[in-house]
Amino acid sequence: MIRRRLHILIPLAVLVGFAAIRTGEPPVVEQARLLVFDTFMRLGPRAYDPSVPVRIVDLDDESLERLGQWPWPRNLVARLVDRLNELGAAVIAFDMVFAEPDRTSPGRMLAMWPSTPELDALRARADTLPDHDRILAEAIARANVVTGFVLTQGALTRAPAVKSSFAIAGDDPTPFVSHYPGAVVNLPEIEAAATGNGSFNNVADLDGVIRRVPLVFRLGDTLYPSLAAEALRVAQGARTYIVKSSGASGETGFGEHTGLNHIKIGRYVAPTDGQGAVWINYTGHKAERFISAWRVLQPDFDPGLVAQRIVLIGTSAAGLMDLRATPLNPVVPGVEVHAEIIEQILTESYLYRPDWAAGAEIIYLLSLGLGLIFLLPRLGALWCAVLGGATVAAAVGASWYAYAGLQWLLDPIYPSVATVFVYLTGTLIIYLRTETERRQVRRAFSRYLSPAVVEQLAAHPEKLTLGGEMKPMTMLFCDIRDFTTISEKFDAEKLTRFINRFLTPMTDIILEGKGTIDKYMGDCIMAFWNAPLDDPEHAKNACRSALAMRDKLGRLNETWRADAKSEGRYFAPVRVGIGLNTGVCAVGNLGSDQRFDYSVVGDDVNLASRLEGQSKTYGVDIVIGENTRAEAEDFATLELDLITVKGKTQPTRVYALLGDETLKNDPDFQALNGRHQAMIEAYRGQAWRRARELVDECRALSDSRLVTLHDLYDLYEERIEDYAENPPGADWDGVYVASRK
Repeated sequence: MIRRRLHILIPLAVLVGFAAIRTGEPPVVEQARLLVFDTFMRLGPRAYDPSVPVRIVDLDDESLERLGQWPWPRNLVARLVDRLNELGAAVIAFDMVFAEPDRTSPGRMLAMWPSTPELDALRARADTLPDHDRILAEAIARANVVTGFVLTQGALTRAPAVKSSFAIAGDDPTPFVSHYPGAVVNLPEIEAAATGNGSFNNVADLDGVIRRVPLVFRLGDTLYPSLAAEALRVAQGARTYIVKSSGASGETGFGEHTGLNHIKIGRYVAPTDGQGAVWINYTGHKAERFISAWRVLQPDFDPGLVAQRIVLIGTSAAGLMDLRATPLNPVVPGVEVHAEIIEQILTESYLYRPDWAAGAEIIYLLSLGLGLIFLLPRLGALWCAVLGGATVAAAVGASWYAYAGLQWLLDPIYPSVATVFVYLTGTLIIYLRTETERRQVRRAFSRYLSPAVVEQLAAHPEKLTLGGEMKPMTMLFCDIRDFTTISEKFDAEKLTRFINRFLTPMTDIILEGKGTIDKYMGDCIMAFWNAPLDDPEHAKNACRSALAMRDKLGRLNETWRADAKSEGRYFAPVRVGIGLNTGVCAVGNLGSDQRFDYSVVGDDVNLASRLEGQSKTYGVDIVIGENTRAEAEDFATLELDLITVKGKTQPTRVYALLGDETLKNDPDFQALNGRHQAMIEAYRGQAWRRARELVDECRALSDSRLVTLHDLYDLYEERIEDYAENPPGADWDGVYVASRK
């Protein structure tokens, strides 16, 4: 019992395993999901708007070359602060920390020199000179400045100054916020002079890429804002951050404590993950954000570049090592990450991973996986692959729409990969279970023969020798008209697909009608009836198959028409010519000792091929010989002509096969048949005026039901007019000699 259900139990175990891995959230799964989000971002980064009031004053290589190596004297930094304040900067934020006293202050420099009377006199005077750190602190006090500090894993010597407060709505956020035991902070006098104070820590993922940056950190039990959040707060003149977490009004946690949801900074509300971090919606590195620091100090500097803007002071110089990796760039200045955070908050261009995202992804995984497990034994591998592929494509499309339209981060890849493994596992088990049963079928396909031939050869292997027999048979040739013109519209791959889409259903119809496929010749099919198995109604079955092929082509044309419309190309309906003939032929294994095929040869085979060629001459789809018509009297036929086909000397009567017994008994068809036969008799009797009148009557009768006969009556009209002017003579027997195959 269990063995019979292995195709369900094993894929189910695989599915449960993948769901458990996803629930456990191992680093490899997290990293794979982040790579998916990186791909989305590379395909659709945030558009950069230069009007957003954020700029970076860059301590770039040119500034270091012009103004001296870093660290600069603090009085030079003070000049930069005063200059930015003078130019109208709304906020000045330092992406750096001034942790030690400036060694270039006069008193500190002289303290390092030896004791001599001359230097002692200078030291006495140096005590009266301004200290560079004090100069910087005074400059900071005159402006809206946010100082930066870095949180560390080391021991705490002095806690950063608190410049703002936090109001909590909902659960206590401190257990969720990133925690650090130590900090490197600014000198007390510099820190005290600043309006704001924030951490410029950037938290990278395992691969070193910065995708999320916390807006709030924790040192002990005290919450501190990030540098970006603090710069934005000071720019608005706000005093308090409002932290909203699970359990707050409007937040549904279903009894779970999931951490932070939003942080309100002045009038801006930034959505965060449970740890208080924002997903950074990167634009990528933009040179327009940056202003070289040396240019700011120039008298001709344009104030409009910094006026009423949040100005971050940082460095892009490679030697100062403040470089980071982002999803869009492997190396960018760290200060630009803070600038991008401020920009996206100001423009409210947030990336957001909803609280329900993980649950939705697991539900999608389970639903698709269970669906495949249930459907595989019923629909088979191919249809399940199509269904699964369509579902995966829809999930990827929906995830992209969620990103591009709603800026949601949803992962379609892990659930899709998991269901692929479920599908492969189930398919493999089913394949192994049925391989023995299908071995004979695979052998049949390898011989390229019809199932009937294979069954007979399997029962009688001695027939796998050269030789054959003479027997009455009905042959069919089917060819696409104007195939050269059609083939010019496709490349090799599309042309192959087109031919296969045509040949496959036509082959199915022939095989279902008890026919045998002899061979394919490009777009042409050759088939026959009454071999290898006897078929007393071979002519009738061949006629039914030909009519079914004509009807199937009509439906295929509708499909191809829709395909052409979707691809924006012109569509010309595909038409075929079918020739049927019945006669005694040789059928059997024909070829050589090394290779042979089961085929048919004979004069009547050649005639069937010629009749297919004449279908275009008479403008009908199916032309049959008089022997076929004699054995299929119940079908609706019209005599086309008495012709001598190319390669033959004796004339043969040919007919158009128009329908089955239902059409033959139709009163309209019977009326047409009577008028048509009268027209043929008048034509052969050289009664040209009467024949012309009957052509018009036949055309009128056929227009309502049999539009394919329009070309036929046009042909006869042309012949009658020609013969009326150039009579063929009294000995004319009405035979038309075909000049082409």
